This record gives sequence, structure tokens and C-alpha cells, in this order.
Amino acid sequence: MELSVPLQYAGDPRKAADEAAALESAGLDAIWVAEAYGFDSPTVMGYLAARTERLRIGSAILNVYSRTPALLAQTAAGLDALTGGRAMLGIGASGPQVVEGWHGRRYDRPLGRTRETIHLARRIWRREVIEHHGITDMPLPAEKGGTLGKPLKLLTRPVRDTIPVYVAALGPANVRMTAELADGWLPFLYAPEHAAKVWSGPLTEGAARRDAALGPLSVVAGGLLAVGDGAEAVRDLMRPLIALYVGGMGAPGRNFYHDLVCQYGYEAEAADVQEHYLAGRKREAESAVPAELCELLCLAGPEGYVRDRVEVFREAGVTMLNVTPVGPDPARLVERVRTWL
Repeated sequence: MELSVPLQYAGDPRKAADEAAALESAGLDAIWVAEAYGFDSPTVMGYLAARTERLRIGSAILNVYSRTPALLAQTAAGLDALTGGRAMLGIGASGPQVVEGWHGRRYDRPLGRTRETIHLARRIWRREVIEHHGITDMPLPAEKGGTLGKPLKLLTRPVRDTIPVYVAALGPANVRMTAELADGWLPFLYAPEHAAKVWSGPLTEGAARRDAALGPLSVVAGGLLAVGDGAEAVRDLMRPLIALYVGGMGAPGRNFYHDLVCQYGYEAEAADVQEHYLAGRKREAESAVPAELCELLCLAGPEGYVRDRVEVFREAGVTMLNVTPVGPDPARLVERVRTWL
């Protein structure tokens, strides 16, 4: 099992990059850079490329609406060149609140867009001359306003023609497609004890259609990491995040994260969280998050307990443990956990 962390990007990205370099020295394998509606991910990833030597760097995630498939492929190829072959392209549909509210794009055909992006990116990295007509037209045909476009191929020669593609997916159709086409899967709010109940069917169905040349699907999941006496208290730090996603990321009936927590078996609790959050009662929403769920989404407690949690994630099929170290010395914590893998 490999070890990765999500970049803590909400503050100063230069400070976060300093911390990433220290984590690399501690044995970290990879780092993931998010992009919501704050700083863009590719700029930060390029800076990380200059500050690190071995660490793999991935986007988690770049949405498939605000950039064309060609630009996503170019971004990954550029990062791969800067890092000498350490790039990972993490993509996903994001959600309508960001896509429509921030980017001003219609949120439609998320699976088709993701599938098309994977297909086109791989062709582009192989430097094929691209002529494709689907959700995206390359080149734009005359009947859609095109005038001077012609089929093109990537101008520069990429370091690799097979950059790993990871997909953020939760729903059954999206997970099925991910298991069929992607190199890796980036689930969110992943509770390993419940993973098989929710996703075993789609993963098995997708794997049955998977090209053997892709190899096994990588699974990237984890949570807050804290080890030692009193570390259990760190689990409560998950409450605001869970309340935000389960309660506020979508209207009732159109919230992927609410549906997921219901599938985990917390239907009544999820309803309470959503009701409080949408009414503006955020503290009440956080209090309504079940303590058991917070525990399942973390690796926080005494050393023996955390080592057992690592094995639970491994047995659930996680191949890259993605953790957020909590404490005064994240590098030391990463170094310690790395020896358990």
C-alpha cells in the first residue's frame, strides 16, 4: 500500500509546498491538489513540481466542464514533463453548484463527459491526429460555427504516452465506468466497513469490461490521521466537513453525499443533518453527524488502533492510503505510518 496526502491548499500554497517537500523526505509517495473555487490546481502543481524530486503529483480533481478534454490532456502532459513522469490526472464531474454557479456551464451528461475526456486524453498523449465528434467536436464543424479548424495532434512530445487517469466517482454508473476505464478511483467519504455494500456490484461489473492492459484499478482513500493518547478527539474535526457535504452540497433529492451516507445506513441522521444545514443551523447539523461515522472516516486513536484501521482500509481494497496528518509534526507522523505499510 502507498501513502499520499491531500495538499492543504486553503491557506498559503507556498507554505503548503514547503510542507510537501518535508513529507517527501519522510517517505510520502504522492500528493493530491484539489480545485474547487479557490486557487487553481495546475499552478500549484507546477510549483510543487519544482519543489519536489520523487513525489507523484495529482489533481483531485479537475472538473470536466471548465476545461476542454484537450486542455486537460495538455495540463497533464505539461505537469508530466516538469516532473519527469510523476503526474497523475484526477478528474471528475464535480457538482452543479460549482459547475453552474462558478464556471457558468450547464451541468449535463457528467458520465459522457468523463468517458470522453479519458478517451481523448489518451489519444492526445499518443500524439494521434484528433478527429472526434461527440459531446466535444474536434475540430468544430461548419454547422456548429467552425471556420478554420482542422484536425491536429499534440505539438510537443510528452514524457509518457500513458499518464495515469484517476476518476472521482460515487454513484453506481460512474463507479462502474471508472472500474472499466480509469487507472484509479478517488472516492470521497469512504467508510471501508461499508464500501463493499455500496460499490462491490458496480466495481465488479466495470472490471468485467476492463482492458487487461490497464492493470488493476488503484483505489485512493483514507481520512484524518492522528496517533496517540487523546487522538480520538480529532474525529470531531470531521463534523463540519460531513455536515457541509451531506447537508449543503445539493438540494434534497439531489445530493450525492447525502445518498451515500444513507446507503451506509444512516438515513435518519442524514435527514437531520440536511434539515438543520439547509435551515442555516450549521452547529446543529454538525452535532447531528453520528460519532460512529466520524470514526469510520478517520484513522485516529492509539497506535494499535490506527494500525488496525490501516489494515481495514487495505482489506477493503484501498491501494493508496490518502491521509491528512493532524498534529504538530506531520512529517514525523507520515514517517511513522509509512513503516506500517
